[in-house]
Amino acid sequence: MATTSLLVDLAGTVALLLWGIHMVQTGIQRAFGSSLRRVMAAWVGGRLPAFATGLGITAALQSSTATGLMVASLAADGLIATVPALAVMLGANVGSTLIVQLLAFDVRHLAPFAILVGVVMFRTGGITRTRDLGRVAIGLGLLMLSLSRLVAILTPHDDVAGLRVLIDVVVGDPIVGVLVAAIGAWLAHSSAAVVLLVMSFAVQGVVPLDAAIALVVGANLGTALNPVIEGRGEPAGRRVAVGNLAVRILAAIAAIAGAPIVIAAMRRFDGDPARAVADFHTAFNLAAALVALPLLTPAARLLHRLLPDHAEAADRSRPLYLDPAATTVPALAIGHAAREALRMVDLLEEMVAAMRRALDDGDRVRLAAAIRLDDALDRLNGAIKTYLSRLDPDGLSAPEEARLAAVLAFVINLEHAGDIVHRDVAAGVGKYVERGFSFSHEGEAEMQAVFDRVLANLRAAASIFVTENVAAARLLAGEKQVFRNLETRLQAIHFSRLRETPDGARDAGALHLDLVRDLKRLNDHLVAGAAYPVLERGGDLMATRLRQDGGARR
Repeated sequence: MATTSLLVDLAGTVALLLWGIHMVQTGIQRAFGSSLRRVMAAWVGGRLPAFATGLGITAALQSSTATGLMVASLAADGLIATVPALAVMLGANVGSTLIVQLLAFDVRHLAPFAILVGVVMFRTGGITRTRDLGRVAIGLGLLMLSLSRLVAILTPHDDVAGLRVLIDVVVGDPIVGVLVAAIGAWLAHSSAAVVLLVMSFAVQGVVPLDAAIALVVGANLGTALNPVIEGRGEPAGRRVAVGNLAVRILAAIAAIAGAPIVIAAMRRFDGDPARAVADFHTAFNLAAALVALPLLTPAARLLHRLLPDHAEAADRSRPLYLDPAATTVPALAIGHAAREALRMVDLLEEMVAAMRRALDDGDRVRLAAAIRLDDALDRLNGAIKTYLSRLDPDGLSAPEEARLAAVLAFVINLEHAGDIVHRDVAAGVGKYVERGFSFSHEGEAEMQAVFDRVLANLRAAASIFVTENVAAARLLAGEKQVFRNLETRLQAIHFSRLRETPDGARDAGALHLDLVRDLKRLNDHLVAGAAYPVLERGGDLMATRLRQDGGARR
């Protein structure tokens, strides 16, 4: 019974430790996430600046996993080469050790003060950066509180035989210790949590120094596993994850092999067990970085051979950028979803262009192929929405919530536009081809001009979606009136000709008008999906076109 009670108490305290780390990470990400990504993109150049950038950003984020996701995203976008990307990760590995260095000091008495300050900032900060930094302060306080509680729990550990047996199994074999710590860090997505736990065990004498070394090595391996196992991105991003894991595996082998030398050095220079664990954690990553930095160029060449760039998969409906691991960093996940949305634009553009060409050459094979693209469009739409639904709403900043809403509006409207092409435009073009209709010279030129205008607006919508430019959004919104005027004019022309033309020509005229109406509805979705969210955020969009006085007649 005592063992069960102690294990429950220990598990709850570890959960508090993990939640404290989570609050620190999410607070920093919400306060500075997008800025940190811009800093990384701007400052990463050679391997030494890249190393320093990775160290600094991870020291702030306290998550090498989050830094790794940023690097993978930049690498996939072609904004950072493999060598500096690997250098960033080496710096990130060192930066993630700094929180452990801080908490290796006896700062337990600061926990109530940190929580008090954090709560005040959180409650009074509103939707501002102050509130996010308050979350960070609360997280630090919970970290210190959980470490204090761990010490209190582990002090009488010798009185509980069951716990002693479990610990002896873990510490009896270094390989078992490495595996257990690696699994723990992988599950927790945090090496810091496992190292802090090991530090508490070492302080109370629960684990000897040699076992602590094995556990710290395992913790470092575990966090390097996360992006490799969960990543589904492009080869450029996966190279970073695989390269970082390879460095840590080699460093782990060296550390375990040289454990006697390491232990002797630690006992000589670090009498405090907590300080010894923290220093080894930092030294392990720093030594790995110093050895690996000069070798990054040949390592990058090897990674390019193992993970070469590939052409786009034949299955157009398969998402390419929705990396599951990125959902822990909302700004990155939303960015990945936006990239996938641009693939939907490409599919829709291909469908509309195929309809335009089919009017010229009557190619039914091309028409059928374009219709099938709607299935890919639907599946991408579903995949993007499912992916975004996995984001934690509490972890989103106000700008991220707005961008998330804009991405959802864009993909939903693209999917509706695709349905219009699939159902209505394709039916009209198919009827034109099958029945051998022909438009007048003026009508044919006008129809091609309408298609061209829709294609131009589709490209403009994609640009507005990326840049969120208000002036461009106004221009696109003005296209609604252009299409409305065109529909009205063609409708008047069509009805004026009904009495003067034979039945076949009447059918062609009706088909001409139907196609214009369908393309107008398609254009409406482009405006609603790309222009309206930008204009609404800027306060440039009216809630309704109705007159406020109810339209009373004079």
